[in-house]
Amino acid sequence: VEWKIPPKANAAFVAAMEDVLDVYARPYDRKRPLVCFDESNKEQHIEVITPLPIKEGEPERFESTFERNGVSNLFMFFAPLHNWRHVKVTTRRTNADWAECMRDLVDVHFPDATQVVVVQDNLNTHTPAALYSAFAPQEAKRIWDRLEFHYTPKHGSWLNMAEIELSVLSRQCLDRRIPDQESLGCETSAWMERRNTANATIEWRFTTADARIKLKKLYPILKSSE
Repeated sequence: VEWKIPPKANAAFVAAMEDVLDVYARPYDRKRPLVCFDESNKEQHIEVITPLPIKEGEPERFESTFERNGVSNLFMFFAPLHNWRHVKVTTRRTNADWAECMRDLVDVHFPDATQVVVVQDNLNTHTPAALYSAFAPQEAKRIWDRLEFHYTPKHGSWLNMAEIELSVLSRQCLDRRIPDQESLGCETSAWMERRNTANATIEWRFTTADARIKLKKLYPILKSSE
């Protein structure tokens, strides 16, 4: 995961950071599950020449050239306290695509939850307005009422645990040529099934107290009153 630290004395950063860290410190609540949400993409490549067959003691060998076959978007849902993740593969990453993900979250993945707590970044599609642009007002409000949003700060994507899961996905599954969206969907589904079955999760230990010590330079310096 690439870390991007903002300039010193950034009040906007520390406010959003402490909000997210406080959410991570909440105890498990079956009725209010925590879900981290992020997105990435994968460019699909078709082999121009069939790879050479594997021989004992030798790695599989590929031709260096390939044919590009479009780009697919990957939406990552990750519930750390449930040891659960889900990857949704789509053609686009529009307001409507994000809105459908949020509807899936409350109606398909956590239908019994009173409210789903969502940590995500500040991408312009990640807003309640996107729900209203995709659904009728009554439906948009129904979904929004089932969600509680918390946003990572600008240059603070490392605070989103879903980004860590995307990094694991990239290393374990996407670090090779995948020819088309259908194959990509099959590969990511197999990956998440293995990882969910193994109860893999992230033990987040960085707290607000830690941030105030280790990232002290990010906090505004207050002048003492005379």
